[in-house]
Amino acid sequence: MKNKTVLYLCQAGVIAAVYFVLVFILQPISFGALQVRVAEALTLLPALMPGAIPGLTIGCFLTALLPGSFGAPDMIFGTLASLLAATSTYFMRKLPPWLLPLPSILFNAIIVGTMISKLAELPLALTMLEVGAGQMIATYVLGLPLFYGLRRTGLNQLQPRK
Repeated sequence: MKNKTVLYLCQAGVIAAVYFVLVFILQPISFGALQVRVAEALTLLPALMPGAIPGLTIGCFLTALLPGSFGAPDMIFGTLASLLAATSTYFMRKLPPWLLPLPSILFNAIIVGTMISKLAELPLALTMLEVGAGQMIATYVLGLPLFYGLRRTGLNQLQPRK
Protein backbone atom coordinates (compact mmCIF):
# COMPACT_ATOMS: atom_id res chain seq x y z
CA MET A 1 0.00 0.00 0.00
CA LYS A 2 2.83 2.41 0.85
CA ASN A 3 4.49 1.82 -2.54
CA LYS A 4 1.24 2.67 -4.34
CA THR A 5 0.97 5.95 -2.45
CA VAL A 6 4.56 6.87 -3.27
CA LEU A 7 4.05 6.01 -6.95
CA TYR A 8 0.82 8.06 -7.04
CA LEU A 9 2.54 11.08 -5.45
CA CYS A 10 5.54 10.78 -7.77
CA GLN A 11 3.32 10.62 -10.84
CA ALA A 12 1.34 13.64 -9.65
CA GLY A 13 4.49 15.64 -8.92
CA VAL A 14 6.20 14.88 -12.21
CA ILE A 15 3.08 15.64 -14.24
CA ALA A 16 2.48 18.92 -12.37
CA ALA A 17 6.08 19.96 -12.98
CA VAL A 18 6.06 19.04 -16.68
CA TYR A 19 2.73 20.84 -17.18
CA PHE A 20 4.03 24.00 -15.48
CA VAL A 21 7.35 23.98 -17.35
CA LEU A 22 5.65 23.53 -20.73
CA VAL A 23 3.33 26.47 -20.08
CA PHE A 24 6.20 28.57 -18.70
CA ILE A 25 8.41 27.94 -21.73
CA LEU A 26 5.55 28.47 -24.19
CA GLN A 27 3.82 31.39 -22.43
CA PRO A 28 3.10 33.40 -25.60
CA ILE A 29 0.83 30.66 -26.98
CA SER A 30 -0.46 29.37 -23.63
CA PHE A 31 -2.79 32.21 -22.60
CA GLY A 32 -5.66 34.16 -24.12
CA ALA A 33 -8.73 33.27 -26.14
CA LEU A 34 -6.73 31.91 -29.06
CA GLN A 35 -4.27 29.61 -27.31
CA VAL A 36 -2.67 26.27 -27.94
CA ARG A 37 -1.49 25.19 -24.53
CA VAL A 38 0.90 22.38 -25.44
CA ALA A 39 0.79 21.14 -21.84
CA GLU A 40 -2.84 20.17 -22.44
CA ALA A 41 -1.50 17.19 -24.41
CA LEU A 42 -0.96 15.69 -20.95
CA THR A 43 -4.71 15.74 -20.24
CA LEU A 44 -5.08 12.21 -21.62
CA LEU A 45 -2.75 10.78 -18.96
CA PRO A 46 -5.48 10.14 -16.37
CA ALA A 47 -6.59 7.27 -18.62
CA LEU A 48 -3.19 5.68 -18.00
CA MET A 49 -2.53 6.66 -14.38
CA PRO A 50 -4.73 8.17 -11.69
CA GLY A 51 -1.83 10.26 -10.34
CA ALA A 52 -2.31 12.47 -13.39
CA ILE A 53 -5.52 13.90 -11.92
CA PRO A 54 -3.88 15.85 -9.08
CA GLY A 55 -0.81 16.44 -11.26
CA LEU A 56 -2.77 18.21 -13.97
CA THR A 57 -4.88 20.09 -11.45
CA ILE A 58 -1.87 21.36 -9.50
CA GLY A 59 0.07 22.12 -12.68
CA CYS A 60 -2.82 24.19 -14.01
CA PHE A 61 -3.22 26.02 -10.70
CA LEU A 62 0.47 26.94 -10.67
CA THR A 63 0.35 28.29 -14.22
CA ALA A 64 -2.26 30.81 -13.08
CA LEU A 65 0.60 32.48 -11.20
CA LEU A 66 2.40 33.24 -14.46
CA PRO A 67 2.21 36.56 -16.31
CA GLY A 68 -0.48 36.47 -18.97
CA SER A 69 -2.96 34.49 -16.90
CA PHE A 70 -6.12 35.99 -15.44
CA GLY A 71 -4.83 35.49 -11.89
CA ALA A 72 -7.35 34.50 -9.23
CA PRO A 73 -10.22 33.77 -11.67
CA ASP A 74 -7.84 31.53 -13.62
CA MET A 75 -6.77 29.81 -10.40
CA ILE A 76 -10.41 29.00 -9.69
CA PHE A 77 -12.00 28.38 -13.07
CA GLY A 78 -8.99 27.08 -15.02
CA THR A 79 -8.18 24.70 -12.19
CA LEU A 80 -11.82 23.58 -11.97
CA ALA A 81 -11.88 22.89 -15.72
CA SER A 82 -8.68 20.83 -15.41
CA LEU A 83 -9.96 18.85 -12.43
CA LEU A 84 -13.29 18.05 -14.11
CA ALA A 85 -11.60 17.12 -17.39
CA ALA A 86 -8.95 14.94 -15.73
CA THR A 87 -11.49 13.13 -13.57
CA SER A 88 -13.79 12.54 -16.55
CA THR A 89 -10.90 11.25 -18.64
CA TYR A 90 -10.00 8.79 -15.89
CA PHE A 91 -13.55 7.42 -15.85
CA MET A 92 -13.51 7.17 -19.67
CA ARG A 93 -10.29 5.12 -19.69
CA LYS A 94 -11.97 1.96 -21.03
CA LEU A 95 -13.54 3.79 -23.98
CA PRO A 96 -11.83 4.13 -27.38
CA PRO A 97 -8.84 6.49 -27.05
CA TRP A 98 -10.13 8.92 -29.68
CA LEU A 99 -12.86 9.90 -27.17
CA LEU A 100 -10.42 10.77 -24.38
CA PRO A 101 -9.74 14.37 -25.50
CA LEU A 102 -13.42 15.30 -25.36
CA PRO A 103 -13.66 16.19 -21.63
CA SER A 104 -10.67 18.51 -21.87
CA ILE A 105 -12.02 20.18 -25.00
CA LEU A 106 -15.54 20.62 -23.64
CA PHE A 107 -14.76 21.69 -20.08
CA ASN A 108 -12.11 24.16 -21.20
CA ALA A 109 -14.20 25.57 -24.05
CA ILE A 110 -17.15 26.14 -21.73
CA ILE A 111 -15.50 27.12 -18.43
CA VAL A 112 -12.30 28.82 -19.60
CA GLY A 113 -13.99 30.26 -22.69
CA THR A 114 -16.69 31.86 -20.52
CA MET A 115 -14.11 33.19 -18.07
CA ILE A 116 -11.98 34.76 -20.80
CA SER A 117 -15.05 36.16 -22.54
CA LYS A 118 -16.24 37.91 -19.39
CA LEU A 119 -12.86 39.19 -18.21
CA ALA A 120 -11.58 40.31 -21.63
CA GLU A 121 -15.01 41.46 -22.85
CA LEU A 122 -14.92 39.21 -25.91
CA PRO A 123 -17.86 37.54 -27.68
CA LEU A 124 -18.81 34.41 -25.74
CA ALA A 125 -19.45 31.99 -28.61
CA LEU A 126 -16.32 33.01 -30.51
CA THR A 127 -14.15 32.78 -27.39
CA MET A 128 -15.50 29.34 -26.53
CA LEU A 129 -14.82 28.19 -30.10
CA GLU A 130 -11.28 29.56 -30.00
CA VAL A 131 -10.46 27.90 -26.68
CA GLY A 132 -12.04 24.66 -27.90
CA ALA A 133 -10.05 24.77 -31.14
CA GLY A 134 -6.80 25.23 -29.22
CA GLN A 135 -7.73 22.30 -26.99
CA MET A 136 -8.46 20.16 -30.05
CA ILE A 137 -5.00 20.87 -31.45
CA ALA A 138 -3.30 20.19 -28.11
CA THR A 139 -5.21 16.99 -27.36
CA TYR A 140 -5.76 15.38 -30.74
CA VAL A 141 -2.59 16.46 -32.58
CA LEU A 142 -0.20 16.22 -29.62
CA GLY A 143 -2.02 14.33 -26.86
CA LEU A 144 -3.24 11.26 -28.73
CA PRO A 145 0.18 10.37 -30.17
CA LEU A 146 1.65 10.87 -26.68
CA PHE A 147 -1.06 8.64 -25.20
CA TYR A 148 -0.52 5.86 -27.75
CA GLY A 149 3.25 6.03 -27.30
CA LEU A 150 3.08 5.85 -23.51
CA ARG A 151 0.49 3.09 -23.59
CA ARG A 152 2.67 1.07 -25.95
CA THR A 153 5.58 1.33 -23.51
CA GLY A 154 3.39 -0.29 -20.86
CA LEU A 155 3.33 2.82 -18.69
CA ASN A 156 -0.24 2.07 -17.69
CA GLN A 157 0.97 -1.28 -16.32
CA LEU A 158 3.44 0.41 -13.99
CA GLN A 159 2.75 -1.03 -10.55
CA PRO A 160 4.77 -0.77 -7.36
CA ARG A 161 6.65 -3.82 -6.17
CA LYS A 162 5.34 -5.59 -3.11
